[in-house]
Amino acid sequence: MFFIQMSGFPGSGKSTLAQAISKRTGAIIIDHDIIKSALLMSSTETLDRKTSGSISYAIDWQLIDYYLGLDNSVILDSPCLYDELIERGLSLQKKHNVIYKYVECYLNDFEEINHRLASRNRMLSQIASVNSKEDFLYTIQNSKKPEQINCLKVDTSQPLESYIDRVMDYIQNDHCFS
Repeated sequence: MFFIQMSGFPGSGKSTLAQAISKRTGAIIIDHDIIKSALLMSSTETLDRKTSGSISYAIDWQLIDYYLGLDNSVILDSPCLYDELIERGLSLQKKHNVIYKYVECYLNDFEEINHRLASRNRMLSQIASVNSKEDFLYTIQNSKKPEQINCLKVDTSQPLESYIDRVMDYIQNDHCFS
């Protein structure tokens, strides 16, 4: 049993990779955007993005805890931009005595990210584009990673087929890739 924490800029391929892993392993995906979008759509009052993000993360973690408690493998599909996300992931790993893996989807191409964002079926919580290259680079450079485990960074500018086996090897073994 494992818990995978995905990371990467919006549009970098986290959901595509999470779905491919789930198909191969049967892991349950907790998709932060689905929960946050549902909150934004169902709110009778205007719910700002920060509040909806905070509430949806609380729901994410409760679901992860629940499914790990039922002996399911779980994938959290969410950008990893806050230290708290790493701390919560490691805490649940210890609580449920599961293997914890961290996979970063890396796409350092401002134009390609904007192309992907513009061409996807966007949920309410998802951004439509990146306004500035500076914000894009800042977010990429400041994503959070756990220091105590081996992490996998995949170049998602390549086709999924070129790295999915490497990801599966990382999940099933204890190798360090960069």
